[in-house]
Amino acid sequence: MGAWGVLAFDNDDANDWAYGLDGVSDLSMVESTFAEVESAGAGYLEQGAACNALAACEVVARLRGRPGYTNAYTEKVDRWVAAHRIEPPGELVARGEAVIVRILGPESELRELWEEAGDEEWRAAVEDLRNRMSG
Repeated sequence: MGAWGVLAFDNDDANDWAYGLDGVSDLSMVESTFAEVESAGAGYLEQGAACNALAACEVVARLRGRPGYTNAYTEKVDRWVAAHRIEPPGELVARGEAVIVRILGPESELRELWEEAGDEEWRAAVEDLRNRMSG
């Protein structure tokens, strides 16, 4: 996993995903990213899909005015959010919450990788994201 920190955009997958926002002016990319996680059902969830979904959750949180943090890795997302003042519907927020529960669940490669690394800060960062997104 190309990760250097516990935050949603502290990995290569999420940063690559964020560049795709330039091609959309609605929440279709967030919706399709959530759908990818949902389509895994109870099966094994690959880390790349999970990283992208956490990035999508960050977009929802930021659109709701709860960025939590900004840094060089969030600049492109923050610019997109500033240019697209969209209120995420409650259904999309609920889907984001379910996606986070799924990522923290037993059949999640990303959760496994972070557990193997022994980094409790990652779980705390994901829980913070869930609170900011749902808040």
